[in-house]
Amino acid sequence: MLRGGAPNERLLSLVLRMHTGETLLSGFGNAGGSPWFLTVRINTARPSPTPGPSINIAGTPRPVAVRCPSFPGTTAMQSRAAALITLIATASLAATAHAQWTVTNLHPAGATYSEARAANGRQQVGYAEVGGVYRASLWSGTAASWINLHPAGSDFSAAWAVSGGQQAGSAVIDGLTHASLWSGTAASWVSLHPAGSTWSDVTAASGGQQVGSVKFGGLFDNASLWSGTAASWINLNPAGSIWSYATAVSGGQQVGFVMLATDHACLWSGTAASWIDLNPAGASGSRAQAVSGGQQAGYATMSGVQRASLWRGTAASWVDLNPALSTSSQVWAASGGQQVGGAVVGGRNRASLWSGTAASWVDLSAFLPAGFTHSTALGISSDGVHTYVCGYGYNSVAGRNEALLWTRPLPCPADLDNDGDFANGLTGDGAVTIEDLLSFLVGFEAGNVLVDLDNGTNTGTPDNAVDINDLLFFLARFEAGC
Repeated sequence: MLRGGAPNERLLSLVLRMHTGETLLSGFGNAGGSPWFLTVRINTARPSPTPGPSINIAGTPRPVAVRCPSFPGTTAMQSRAAALITLIATASLAATAHAQWTVTNLHPAGATYSEARAANGRQQVGYAEVGGVYRASLWSGTAASWINLHPAGSDFSAAWAVSGGQQAGSAVIDGLTHASLWSGTAASWVSLHPAGSTWSDVTAASGGQQVGSVKFGGLFDNASLWSGTAASWINLNPAGSIWSYATAVSGGQQVGFVMLATDHACLWSGTAASWIDLNPAGASGSRAQAVSGGQQAGYATMSGVQRASLWRGTAASWVDLNPALSTSSQVWAASGGQQVGGAVVGGRNRASLWSGTAASWVDLSAFLPAGFTHSTALGISSDGVHTYVCGYGYNSVAGRNEALLWTRPLPCPADLDNDGDFANGLTGDGAVTIEDLLSFLVGFEAGNVLVDLDNGTNTGTPDNAVDINDLLFFLARFEAGC
């Protein structure tokens, strides 16, 4: 007998029987005063013209029947089915709560100002003012990990991007601003400054590509793309544009904005001719400042209000992310279906997190220590275990901006729902309970892609198919409580 704990005590008595070509698991329990009965039936024999393996839950007051798609009855699959039964049989149905955001101050000792501008895996980059000079900076999650990337002879430097062990940004040497690339140390500095240019800067990097802007003798920027060397420079400025700026890169896509009559958010795929105008209908201007997984994000100005925005490759795909009560907002970075930036609420700029809708907005400033007022989130990344959001906040006690890092364990894939009713939609509640199991099984039976959790690699990578891999992945997380 398994016993859950308060506040929702679960009692489960399990009986395991083996039948010819079939494994049967049944039990009963009490969840919050509501009795329920559980039967899991897995056909481990080779498939026949009859329907494939089935999972059935019958209960009061929420009955549900689930049938798995057929699959080849191999020895390996029989082992996986047996493992599945073990997982369910040993699962505690007590609610398992998940951690909230924690905040780490990255401000280096002796610095008078700092900002963390981008994140990748467990690394963060930005700049810190030390000895009256702004210095490109690299962190690995703590203030003590700070590395000074400032090149010898430079009057100013800043790192705006980090990817694959490289950091990118700009450095001013002999009065000339150079697009810059580092590999973890000040001595590794490389100039990406194109021949004949008078100013250059890298603002983002990903997958061996860097983007930013280059000037040639005048005041106008040319959106630019590099692949690690000055000689690799490509001019992305489209025909008809007064000037342009590339702000982010990922998966072969580059985003930024071009100046026509006003700023227009735009998307490139490696050439100036590939330019796509993302400015939504009704917007007086827009800028794209992030790209990830085929999504672009930034802001659009509607009726004089700057609104955090999300696109999927076209102007018509525009989604308004501006939170309720916000008078201004924008997205600065995106990764894994999430977006970060800032929103002005109650007269204060608040570091913000979205998951694709305005309603999903999370006020990250709520997790800051006392004394921090304004804040902005500028980078987001994951190492497969945690989500990292970096940025800065204004420390009103010290009277300065300080680099900050928000950290939270990745959301549990088994935390799907809060009421066990799939028809009501899936709303996680920060705990793994029987409600999550019930909703998953209904979605699984329907073949709904909302429960497409894994492609068989056990990495949580969806594949647009609902099959045994999703079932095994979910149940493993459900048993562990994530």
